[in-house]
Amino acid sequence: MNRIYLDQASTSFPKAPGVAQAMMDYLTMNGVNVNRGCYSSAYSAEEVIYETRQLLAELFHFSKCKNVIFTPNVTTSLNFILKGFLKPGDHILVSAMEHNAVMRPVVQLASSGISFDRIPCRTDGSMILEKVEELIRPETKAIVTLHASNVCGTRMPLDALGEICQRHQLYFVVDSAQTAGIVPINMDKMHIDALAFTGHKGLRGPQGTGGFLVSQELAEQMEPLISGGTGSVSHTEEIPDFMPDRFESGTPNLPGIYGLHEALLYLKTHSLQAINEKELSLTGYFLEQLQALDDTGRHIRIIGKKDLTDRNAVVSIQTPEIDMSQVAWQLDNEYGVMTRVGLHCAPNAHKTLGTYPAGTIRFSFGPENTKNELDFAIQGLKKILDL
Repeated sequence: MNRIYLDQASTSFPKAPGVAQAMMDYLTMNGVNVNRGCYSSAYSAEEVIYETRQLLAELFHFSKCKNVIFTPNVTTSLNFILKGFLKPGDHILVSAMEHNAVMRPVVQLASSGISFDRIPCRTDGSMILEKVEELIRPETKAIVTLHASNVCGTRMPLDALGEICQRHQLYFVVDSAQTAGIVPINMDKMHIDALAFTGHKGLRGPQGTGGFLVSQELAEQMEPLISGGTGSVSHTEEIPDFMPDRFESGTPNLPGIYGLHEALLYLKTHSLQAINEKELSLTGYFLEQLQALDDTGRHIRIIGKKDLTDRNAVVSIQTPEIDMSQVAWQLDNEYGVMTRVGLHCAPNAHKTLGTYPAGTIRFSFGPENTKNELDFAIQGLKKILDL
């Protein structure tokens, strides 16, 4: 039985060509550490790290290469940012569609005197932009939002939010987990102060890679979440005050960074617009097939936007007449179609969409998926639901 991977919002597969080879080459032909060895192999590894920072700064239109910080994932990055600069008495705004990578740190911080309000969103996941400025208080420090929902794919209006932050002198923090490597992001034009990213989704690199890009102004307001050896200024026990060492301690994931480096080189030769258009073409096709399969909405309920306006290649559905876990299991077991079922680590997003507590079955597409694969998934749904 062929396997059809439609869980790209969780992690990309296949990875970019050359990623696995780059990681294996590092482990078998280099394998040394950085900032700790005075020999050519260590210097060559440092060059790869530096080039990876450059590629990320270029991708996101960010001017400070040294302010590209590596972490294990986007969740760690968001914890670094939020716990690094927020203080008791501060207030922030978050969207009503946030993933727990934002909400759990924010709720945790609420116990230490930091408050938040949710910017309301419609039942298709789109933000009610006119409500934003009504929620800003004198003590508001930042707007924090994901770029696109991992549940239904709806995108947030980053340009407009960045302008609001500029007018009110707020920091703008963006979670790009679902869009980096798929949708163009211009940190300078969008007035983004901190952008958290992960390497293993749209960037098509390995798991265990991620980081954040942070403006110098915000970096100076942040306390390091983790401290330790950096291989620099080793004569002192104080945390370095310069970037990137201020926020990077311990041994980096060098095999992962080598893989991410290769993925970014591959991505540099491909148009983000073309990738986005390919994914949205698949999304539109899948939505049409779903609606043709059940135009009454009795057997299949499509969640979120039913067109391609301001959205990512994510389609969530509910099957009111059959348990969704059963449907997802049959899709995998009988048809080889891999999806995700449940709440997708975003409970308030489901409350906004009207799908809490049941959750959804999520189909998500990447540039390597095909219409034939989507047809097979539709046929599987048709047989499982007896349509």
